[in-house]
Amino acid sequence: MQNAWNFVAIALLVGLFVGFLIRVIYAKSKVNTAENEAKKIIADAKRLAEAEKKEGLLQIKDEMYRARTEFERETHERRQELQRLERRLIQKEENLDHKLELIDKRERESLNRERQVQVKEKSLQDEEAKLARLAQEQKQVLERISGLSADAAKKLLIDSMQEEAKRDAAILMRNIEEEAKETASKKSREVLAQAIQRYAPEFTIETTIATVALPNDEMKGRVIGREGRNIRAFEAATGVDLIIDDTPEAITLSSFDGVRREISRIALQKLISDGRIHPARIEEEVNKAKQEMDQTIKETGEEACFELGIANAHPEMIKLLGRLKFRTSYGQNVLQHSKEVAYIAGIMAAELGVDVTQAKRAGLFHDIGKSIDHEVEGTHAQIGVDLARKYGESAKVLDAILSHHGDSQAASVEAVLVAAADAVSASRPGARRETLENYIKRLEKLETLAESFKGVEKCYAIQAGREVRVMVDAENIDDVQAAQLARDIVKKIEKELEYPGQIKVTLIREMRVVETAK
Repeated sequence: MQNAWNFVAIALLVGLFVGFLIRVIYAKSKVNTAENEAKKIIADAKRLAEAEKKEGLLQIKDEMYRARTEFERETHERRQELQRLERRLIQKEENLDHKLELIDKRERESLNRERQVQVKEKSLQDEEAKLARLAQEQKQVLERISGLSADAAKKLLIDSMQEEAKRDAAILMRNIEEEAKETASKKSREVLAQAIQRYAPEFTIETTIATVALPNDEMKGRVIGREGRNIRAFEAATGVDLIIDDTPEAITLSSFDGVRREISRIALQKLISDGRIHPARIEEEVNKAKQEMDQTIKETGEEACFELGIANAHPEMIKLLGRLKFRTSYGQNVLQHSKEVAYIAGIMAAELGVDVTQAKRAGLFHDIGKSIDHEVEGTHAQIGVDLARKYGESAKVLDAILSHHGDSQAASVEAVLVAAADAVSASRPGARRETLENYIKRLEKLETLAESFKGVEKCYAIQAGREVRVMVDAENIDDVQAAQLARDIVKKIEKELEYPGQIKVTLIREMRVVETAK
């Protein structure tokens, strides 16, 4: 048993030794293999390093070659640039030398000329002194021959020259004015003719009364009421005079306020158609008529703006514009007149190439002050300017409103066009009317004013007072004085007369020579 265990122990030791030897051999084999691989890697690394070294040397050589080539190229270009600069400097030096030579030459010529001028100047001074002595001697001889002193002769000569200069200036002024008038008149006639032809509406002359038809004469008593209470209530509510006379089946409403007159007409027609007429009913119908009138005024203003293409107008300006439908001036409806002025001004603005919209707008609003001129103190132009400024109108519109009657100097072309269109609209035949008495007085005053000038023989007002013909004495008034006399008559008419539109002064100078053969 003991031997068996010893055998096992020896076998185990032998196995352990053999295993150790095998591991040592395997380890040596791996070491040899690793050494071989390491040697191979080192050899490969050496070969790679050698190749990279050769490649790096080649790149360095290429870069050095390129750098040397670039350096040589830049050096060559700089050398050429330096050569060009050197040639330019040489050329500039040559030019400067040439200029210096020219300057020296000119200086020498200038010195020579200066010496010649000095010589001539001395010669001229001597001649002037000699002429002055001769002039003084001649002056003394002339004074001795004429018997006049130098101052007296000078005054006589100056007076003669002044008179001649005035006459020449007057003739020149007349020629210039005639030429300017001919050109301006031709162009203005063309523009105005086109404007009038393109817009020529008919006017209906309105009065300060309105007539309301009745179904029968019995209705008059119902309108009057018991002891006249209905008529008193109606007049108190409307502010209009109600006239009931012998005219069959008609009642007359009288008022200078067109709006009130229209309100009373509407209310009275409704009362008559309804048949119930008493103070309470009258007040009710008048209030309804006022509301209806406010709407009509607004619609009328909006329609006028729409017709003319006027946008962005303030609502209050539109209402004031609508009120002009019930306002007349010399029998001419102011709204129709304003629309016509706007159309004419717009047409002329288009012909002249200025702002058509501003011209139309200014023409439409130029008489806006007349809508409330019976309620506010001041001229309708100033009232209109205040209203237009309050409701945000432009400076051109304000200028046109203020200057359309010549109250101020127009500052824009549109304002001048509005003034011209206003004169055309107001002075066209049939547009306005005036009482016969005032008309005759104006004609008589016009003739008397023209006859008050010296040299006027006869004077006739024609064309309904739009023109005055003046006959002058040809022996006492020449052509130049005739032109001046016509201007003086025009100035006096503008200063002393009030008239619608324009007045043309035609001065006639006729020379008649009569001889009798015996």
